[in-house]
Amino acid sequence: MSKTILIIEDEKAIQNIIKAFLEDAGYTTVLADDGLEGIEQFHKCSPDLVLLDLMLPKIDGFAVCELIRKESSIPVIMLTARDDDDSQIKGFDALADDYITKPFTMPLVMRRIEAVLRRTEQGNQTENTVIHYKNISLDIDSFTVLVNGENISLTTREFEILKLLLENQGRVFTRDNLLNTIWGYDYFGDAKIVNTHIKNIRRKLGVDYIDTIRGVGYKIEKEN
Repeated sequence: MSKTILIIEDEKAIQNIIKAFLEDAGYTTVLADDGLEGIEQFHKCSPDLVLLDLMLPKIDGFAVCELIRKESSIPVIMLTARDDDDSQIKGFDALADDYITKPFTMPLVMRRIEAVLRRTEQGNQTENTVIHYKNISLDIDSFTVLVNGENISLTTREFEILKLLLENQGRVFTRDNLLNTIWGYDYFGDAKIVNTHIKNIRRKLGVDYIDTIRGVGYKIEKEN
């Protein structure tokens, strides 16, 4: 069965280009011209992935993503001309799975879509497992993280980084290791995005169990 992708984009030219490429690749597409219509279509079509512009009429993309996240963990990829760090961090804080800046090429967008869907499918096949580390509990099946019993909201990438480090306590992961494992070998963006995600994980957890090995990478010490 073909996967359905909801395209929330107010620029018709970009909307039509994305639609054409996706349908040629075998995806089913649903279109929305503004944030409000995007939420309506999300409820109607139950898409497998959302491509979301940020600068939208009525409701902006950040608010749309937050509303979706209150109901669903389906992948959301943000598409935007806003390439500053603050906007990207705000996008990931809204629990977007990826962030692509305009202008972009459609082969890049297609690769990102495939990578995100692949990770989602792999995650859905994971057995119910809870990883405990000191005052942290990470539930792989329900995609939740608790610190002292309190739920902490992490993005998909942040969750995957924390999971990888917890599953490999004592092992040092270089930035390239994390990019290749979490983002995939087809990632073409700024490698410093790893630093941003590590910083966000530390801030959200409120505890700093991730050690920075200067000039090498990151690790979590083995629990005694």
